[in-house]
Amino acid sequence: MTYYTILAFVFGGMGLSALGFYFLRNLRREEQLQRIHAIPFKDEHRALLEKTPHYSRLSKQDQKKIERSIIEFAYTKEFIGVGLEVTDEMKVIIGFYACLLLLHVKTRYAYESLKSIIIYPSAVMVENISSQGGIYTKENFIIEGQSADHTVVIIWDAAQQEAYQLRHHNVIIHEFAHEIDFMTGELDGVPPLEKSKYHEWTQLLSKEFSSLHHKVYHDLHLGKYELLGTYAATNEAEFFAVISERFFESPHSLQQHFPELYDALQSFYKIDALALVKAKH
Repeated sequence: MTYYTILAFVFGGMGLSALGFYFLRNLRREEQLQRIHAIPFKDEHRALLEKTPHYSRLSKQDQKKIERSIIEFAYTKEFIGVGLEVTDEMKVIIGFYACLLLLHVKTRYAYESLKSIIIYPSAVMVENISSQGGIYTKENFIIEGQSADHTVVIIWDAAQQEAYQLRHHNVIIHEFAHEIDFMTGELDGVPPLEKSKYHEWTQLLSKEFSSLHHKVYHDLHLGKYELLGTYAATNEAEFFAVISERFFESPHSLQQHFPELYDALQSFYKIDALALVKAKH
């Protein structure tokens, strides 16, 4: 047996082993999901959803679909409380807004790479040390949420207030928009799109982000960009997260001032956000 024949057998065996591992992992995942999908959605959890501005406006079919998604989300992610006990309300409400974003977006598993949700009771002070030209700078800043390293951080007092009424802001939507953004492999404000829509999306995002960035960093009057706020000018990833918040929380204002952004988000999320908030809100 030649050297190259041996190599072929070795690498072939490695390939078959990897394929077998991948098959078994998917099989176990499907078996786990089958068990999870048999779990009934509790009436007390549905009562929490009915207090949100969005759930009651979903069709009956979408309500059932998102309830299934919330159960799957709650049982496949680790919820960690820091300084508080994780409650069913936290799991249901965080799961609802996370799953609302993907309700009509084609994806096999919801937030597959996400492992943990860490929940703090109130805003967290974070220390950041940076270096430039050999000079180290230490800064403290407050976060209300964060998405990084297969983990989402949620500050519960803000999330709870924002969950039950329309406020422009929704930290859960914001952080999970980042998770969707990262599904393409990088945080750049471009979610997983159909190839035919990629160019149109990037052109529109770049145009509106550049306009806002210019106004903010030259201290100009923001005009209609007040709706988005200065934080959206940080980078394209934050811009996408903010406009996703506005799409679900302030769709009338977003459509009025940024009709192209509204249409692009509606095309991606495949949700009529105006219909979700039109009744008594």
